[in-house]
Amino acid sequence: MSDPMSRLLSIMATLRNPLTGCDWDKAQTFKTIAPYTIEEAYEVSDAIDRGAMNELREELGDLLFQVVFHSQIACEQGAFAFADVADAISDKMERRHPHIFGDGKGEMTEGRWEALKEAERAQKGSDSALDGVAHTLPALLRAEKLQKRAARTGFDWPDTHGPADKVREEMAELANAPIDEREEEAGDLLFAAVNLVRAFGIAPETALKNANRKFERRFRAMETKTDGAFATLDTGQKEALWVAVKRDEKSAQAPPNRDPNSGS
Repeated sequence: MSDPMSRLLSIMATLRNPLTGCDWDKAQTFKTIAPYTIEEAYEVSDAIDRGAMNELREELGDLLFQVVFHSQIACEQGAFAFADVADAISDKMERRHPHIFGDGKGEMTEGRWEALKEAERAQKGSDSALDGVAHTLPALLRAEKLQKRAARTGFDWPDTHGPADKVREEMAELANAPIDEREEEAGDLLFAAVNLVRAFGIAPETALKNANRKFERRFRAMETKTDGAFATLDTGQKEALWVAVKRDEKSAQAPPNRDPNSGS
């Protein structure tokens, strides 16, 4: 019996066989498969967040299949094969960990890691500090990465006061913008907010993900409390319910009262 990786590669080649393969698989291209690749990566992240190990195993398989799919298409075009993909990442990891695979000197720090990556970009002909930041990243994450790259050149605020003032400035500009300029001003405000959050040493993507989770949890709690009648409440009732849900959460999270007779 072949090893699992060889088996998967064989299945992919069979699905793409021009004569006997699956019509859907044969019709796919890099571009048509790309959205599925992104979706599978998010599903891996979701399984990790929920601590669902059985689902994580399955989702990692789905993601691996996407890598194999892209590699098969490239192989058919004579560009590269899966083995080349594996060799390339192996070479990169050894190159980026010289303290492990090289001279054994020093340790890996964020600065050293970024310097190694910057040297690689320079070898590829990069002429801007912003080269290599993928355009297809989620906008919030890409904003953070662009700002971090710019910051490494010294283009950054020295503290939180500058970005805080910028947020206030952008809020005023959005409020006073004509209709045809509001989208641009809204983008400037969001970009400035990312800069402010980053100045506090917080990852914007993580912060917003947690905020989304908190909002969803509290909104669902309001729906539960009203037994499906939430939409029929007036604004004041909804606001009061929101406050009550927040209060319930805080009460549930508060440590239990200490027993005065415990001696501790």
